[in-house]
Amino acid sequence: MKKNQIDIITMGCSKNLVDSEVLMKQFEANGYRCVHDAAHPQGEIAVINTCGFIETAKQESINTILEFVQAKTEGRLNKLYVMGCLSQRYKDELEAEIPEVDKFYGKFNYKQLLADLGKAELPSCNGRRHLTTPRHYAYLKIAEGCDRHCAYCAIPLMTGRHVSRPMDEILDEVRELVAGGVKEFQVIAQELTYYGIDLDGHHHIAELISRMADIPGVKWIRLHYAYPNQFPMDLLDVMRERPNVCRYLDIALQHISDHILSRMHRHVTKQETVELIRKMREAVPGIHIRTTLLVGFPGETEDDFRQLVDFVREARFERMGAFAYSEEEGTYSAEHYEDDVPADVKQRRLDELMAVQQEISAEIEAGKVGQVMPVIIDRKEGNYYVGRTEFCSPEVDPEVLIPAGRKRLRTGCFYNVKIVDSEEFDLYGELADE
Repeated sequence: MKKNQIDIITMGCSKNLVDSEVLMKQFEANGYRCVHDAAHPQGEIAVINTCGFIETAKQESINTILEFVQAKTEGRLNKLYVMGCLSQRYKDELEAEIPEVDKFYGKFNYKQLLADLGKAELPSCNGRRHLTTPRHYAYLKIAEGCDRHCAYCAIPLMTGRHVSRPMDEILDEVRELVAGGVKEFQVIAQELTYYGIDLDGHHHIAELISRMADIPGVKWIRLHYAYPNQFPMDLLDVMRERPNVCRYLDIALQHISDHILSRMHRHVTKQETVELIRKMREAVPGIHIRTTLLVGFPGETEDDFRQLVDFVREARFERMGAFAYSEEEGTYSAEHYEDDVPADVKQRRLDELMAVQQEISAEIEAGKVGQVMPVIIDRKEGNYYVGRTEFCSPEVDPEVLIPAGRKRLRTGCFYNVKIVDSEEFDLYGELADE
């Protein structure tokens, strides 16, 4: 057990990761050494930042807490603290069930942990983070919370209403991160396209991204978690006109059947969705669209599902993930709908949908063979340098593998790479100027 070392374990999404990075900066300013997601934690204090999004994520968070409880019981850990979405939502139940945890914090009061350790929150660190990502890219959280109340989603129950960060504060953070070597920004929020609505009733996401793109040293900006209803079309103009705004958009569509979209409370129709996708591809030639779909929602018929499969075939998403519905307590669907699609049917539909997408993804990636593309290098692994094109977000999208040859490639630098081969999820390339 290492004195003055704190192990931070982050579960769930990149939005949680940003919170962990903020806390780590404060801990370090107070004299602690922080280690993030260590394979073998050795600190005297552990902080687990939990996820409470879906049942599997909740279970994973609870299992991790119990592992650290075991370490504390065996004397390998002095203090154990839990924060994040799960403890925001189930604090009272967790305190009763797992009393070995020294204290539970929610999603917004976690900085109180500093005071509980006898330390002070240092104003000089406000808005600053200890990056856990490779130093050339960072996640940038521009808002917290969500005003959408989709029937299946528990996120608003944990995060509360949408709150946009002030634009100047975000831009100052970008400048500081650029000064520290960050070149690529993954812009994130529960609902990215809602940015600014709570401030003055207007969408300001296009203005924010445009002003970010003006900052010297910002090489790539990539956008995550948009919403199809009332999509701000001027954002597409910024994407098309600014070379450092990646032609990439992560927009969760969930379904296409009007019957299911209505039951989900998505406030968008099939026709509006199809039209939006058409306009996106028209406005930004070459755009790569990532989406997430949900199968087995209560009341989903075979016809609803067939519509979804046909839509995926026609839309040809460059990136797609899908999930089977799982009932989340407190949501509209849990309280008003019967979870009436059998588990085996959900799994069959999920498998079929992903098989269709697998084929589409393979064809799209194969179509890149012969092209020369800018690639940023993330790391060296075995006999390959591993990088990404503008169409690939870290950890979730295909990578480009470049054989390690005579020339040493530097992590965080851009190279022109000719794509020479493709697999289902990865591309192979060689330096275009060799």
